[in-house]
Amino acid sequence: MLKQPQAKYRAFAPIGLKDRTWPDAVLTKAPIWLSTDLRDGNQALIEPMDLDRKLRMFDLLVRIGFKEIEVGFPAASQVEFDFLRKLIDEERIPDDVTIQVMTPAREELIERTIESLRGARKAIVHVYNAVAPVWREVVFGMTVPEVMALIDRSVGQVKRLTDAQPQTEWVLQYSPEVFCMAELEVSLQACETAIMAWGAGRPIILNLPTTVEVSTPNGFADQIEWMCRRFADRPHVVVSVHPHNDRGTGTASAEFALMAGAHRVEGCLFGNGERTGNLDIVNVALNLYVQGITPNLDFSDIDAIRAEVEHCNQLPVHPRHPYAGDLVYTSFSGSHQDAIKKAFAIRKEGDVWAIPYLPIDPKDLGRSYEAVIRVNSQSGKGGMAYLLESEYGIEMPRRLQIEFMQTVQRVMDVAGKELSAADLYALFEREYGLKTVQTLQHRVIEEQGDGASASVVLRGDLPWGDEIRRVEGRGNGPIDAFIQALAESTGHAIRVIDYHQHAIGAGADAQAVAYLEMRVDDRHTLFGVGIDPNIVSASLKAIVSGLARARARNASSAQSDTVAA
Repeated sequence: MLKQPQAKYRAFAPIGLKDRTWPDAVLTKAPIWLSTDLRDGNQALIEPMDLDRKLRMFDLLVRIGFKEIEVGFPAASQVEFDFLRKLIDEERIPDDVTIQVMTPAREELIERTIESLRGARKAIVHVYNAVAPVWREVVFGMTVPEVMALIDRSVGQVKRLTDAQPQTEWVLQYSPEVFCMAELEVSLQACETAIMAWGAGRPIILNLPTTVEVSTPNGFADQIEWMCRRFADRPHVVVSVHPHNDRGTGTASAEFALMAGAHRVEGCLFGNGERTGNLDIVNVALNLYVQGITPNLDFSDIDAIRAEVEHCNQLPVHPRHPYAGDLVYTSFSGSHQDAIKKAFAIRKEGDVWAIPYLPIDPKDLGRSYEAVIRVNSQSGKGGMAYLLESEYGIEMPRRLQIEFMQTVQRVMDVAGKELSAADLYALFEREYGLKTVQTLQHRVIEEQGDGASASVVLRGDLPWGDEIRRVEGRGNGPIDAFIQALAESTGHAIRVIDYHQHAIGAGADAQAVAYLEMRVDDRHTLFGVGIDPNIVSASLKAIVSGLARARARNASSAQSDTVAA
């Protein structure tokens, strides 16, 4: 790279629109959308779509809700011509959808283009020619008057040919290609020439493209406002924009252009297109949606749409792509996860959406909450707890979250990869012995008494290593009685510090989950967890779970001492 890039590159000169009004404009409705996936998007593919993929893309665009679709460049090849004829001859175009085709300002291509549209109910003919200085002077070697004569001649030809087919409702779209790099007076003259050649008062679309982005989005907005002022009193003129993304600001350019007075936006799904791509219509539409504006496009199954587009384009959508990527609703960061979990916990159905780090409800786009929080080495206890609760119904008390997160972190430090909800639950099962703690066969006998003197007796058979021990204890409840029985039978002193329980599921399939924080032998403070259809059995299992974990720690400590000695 050059140390003095100004010696090679020139900054874009602002137009000096001192009384601009667009910065104060507020978008309140969706624009007219034109999908150019089948034309501009298709020509940018390594392998252009075959007929089957073209039909699938067209049908997808119709389902999404596009009412104007640029279907191709029929004069460019027989494949393009045949595709258009198939749409018309097989009546595949819904009555409320208008097709658009593109042609450069060349006589033989214009004639072939109009021929391809014979029998169409309604069609937009898109004619373009370059007007910027480098193009007209270097590429085409034309003066400004010669450029205007070309426009007059080309649009006049379109008018004559379309007038000969009155059964079709015709609309002209004229594009001064490379508008963003041309002198505004030249672009205005080009548009006025096209209007006069088409016929003053007839419907016309003036499409103003950032063919190659050269300025910041506010500069493009100034250009659009300057042009829109010239056509503000002409209801037959629709001002359209076609942003590209060379500077990575296509979305901003489109939104600023709408604020500056544009009526219509052209682009592709997920931003496919030449070089860095065309405007991403999904992005702009959903930006409107999260501002409370109906976009008139349906992305309620965004994953299916993405999959279809990936098939048709043979290009992947990036996992971080706005709104549609696999990871855009996923938080790995512990602080992010904690904020999301807390907001979900207090949200009620029908509330205004206000969830940290999630600008849109994933469910509105057909996504589940399953991937909102995922756990890797950067994650905290909130993310881990959220996954276990949302996927398995495990509602861990806070101190248990802290304890179990230490286990998760040890695994993460070794594995160095993401843990799924299933991975976490398997680790939770293993850590708290949910599969290994056997059911305690027991019977609880209530003894009569007054107030605090009432007690219960618990008798049961406790699996203990390779044997079954008969245990019996008396206490103020089943848990206390079992603790007394364990002290008598095993010699371990247990004190319950905290207790939580809840149900998973409902009806006959409901399970009780018990979480007991306990102090064992005045040496270990830890949790035990038990799951059972019976709440008492779940609680007793939790005690055995905690005791087994304490004994495992004792064994590990003894082994460490032996090695050290």
